[in-house]
Amino acid sequence: MDAEPILEAEVLDPEEVGRWIEANDRHARALGIRLEQTDRGRAQASLEITGEMLNAVGLTMGGVTFTLADFAFAVASNSHGTVAVSLSAQIQYCAASRKGDRLTAAAQEMSRGKRTGVYRVEVRNQDGELIALLNGTVQRLRDSLGRMIRGDDAETEDEK
Repeated sequence: MDAEPILEAEVLDPEEVGRWIEANDRHARALGIRLEQTDRGRAQASLEITGEMLNAVGLTMGGVTFTLADFAFAVASNSHGTVAVSLSAQIQYCAASRKGDRLTAAAQEMSRGKRTGVYRVEVRNQDGELIALLNGTVQRLRDSLGRMIRGDDAETEDEK
């Protein structure tokens, strides 16, 4: 990889970025994930657990919890308006959740460099119990999300 700086000439509203991600993330929409809050380097999203989200023993499938955490991670890391893609994400499951539980994922930026960022996401249930903890790292690409939000067809730097 080259060491070119990120292009951040266009300042985007983090709420606009979050709403665009929410509208265009088909998997999150299919699960019913709702974006509740976005700010630079932060995001909060929630999900109500339904019967279709349970595993064979009647608990929430780990992948559902991971998807909620990953969605909040994606919104927080892209909230600066520069495309950020996950390099790694590790999750620790701390407690089980069940049908009817409302899970909330709160993502926070822990470190932001020119090319990478580190994020921590706490997933809690409606009682505030810690259900899962995700730690993730992103790579920041040279592309602005503004082009995608506007629907520009121009080729991105990373596609050239």
